[in-house]
Amino acid sequence: MIAGIALSPALDVTYVVERLSGIQRPLDVVRVGGGKTLNAARAARALGAPRVAASAALAGGAGADIAAHARSQGLDLRVVDGQAPTRTCVSIFDRDASELTEIYERPSPLSDDEADAVVDAALLAGAGGHSWFLLSGGIAPEQARRAVARVRESGGAVAVDTHGAALPAAIDEGAGLVKVNRSEAVELLECAPDARGQELVVGLHARLTGSAGPDGPPIAIVTDGTDGAWAFDGRRVLRAPAIGPVGGFPVGSGDSFLGGLVTAIDAGGALPDALALATAAGVANAQLPGAAVLDGAWARDLAKRIEIEQRASNALR
Repeated sequence: MIAGIALSPALDVTYVVERLSGIQRPLDVVRVGGGKTLNAARAARALGAPRVAASAALAGGAGADIAAHARSQGLDLRVVDGQAPTRTCVSIFDRDASELTEIYERPSPLSDDEADAVVDAALLAGAGGHSWFLLSGGIAPEQARRAVARVRESGGAVAVDTHGAALPAAIDEGAGLVKVNRSEAVELLECAPDARGQELVVGLHARLTGSAGPDGPPIAIVTDGTDGAWAFDGRRVLRAPAIGPVGGFPVGSGDSFLGGLVTAIDAGGALPDALALATAAGVANAQLPGAAVLDGAWARDLAKRIEIEQRASNALR
């Protein structure tokens, strides 16, 4: 099964307006229980994962809205009562200019006790088998480190999508899968900004050696915009090309990518198939307003048309 550890949840609101100027009556409003972990969990559910659980520290009106929405989408959500009001993040799509404006509040601070309680709830939801745990977003480094360590002690594996100091902290504790974008990989590896995608993913994987998922070796993923996405499991480098229509709503595409990736892997799919579904999920997300709001059937159909390139790791030497 799949369980999300949401340490930086948010109420995500998307407005579609005719033109971002003056007073507007939105043409469309979409509210979702968001933050990167909950987005990835929701995408996994939309893509057919049979059981997806999540835990989050929530407070205030936004927290109540997040809980109601998550449960309406089929997530088994465990709520920890937070102390600070849960944040709201807003995206505004200017239809006339086809431009997106994003306003993100900083994550509501969590005490170590609150963070531990969120992990406790996720571990309870994922107990009894080899589970994948999602850990994404802006996270305090020590809280990221402790979350990964506790999941590994329980026999689960962690799929991480974070940045800054939390990223190396999670890696050092043995994350089984790490998915980052080009800029995050460049920062972590301290390499040239124009490094080739395959060099980045191999370098990232070298940091993961020694950790593993429940059924195989660690997996490194680097998403690279129009150059597609790269994956490496220690044996072969894979590349999924950019494909499909470019949508106007990219917020949540990276989270949907992670949700698709873990959905396929958790179901026993091979890495090439998982990379194809992940890529398709990211594209599907961008077609509709709202983070990780996507047509799962359309994404699965698109995944069948994605040709994954494969090459041996020694081809890089």
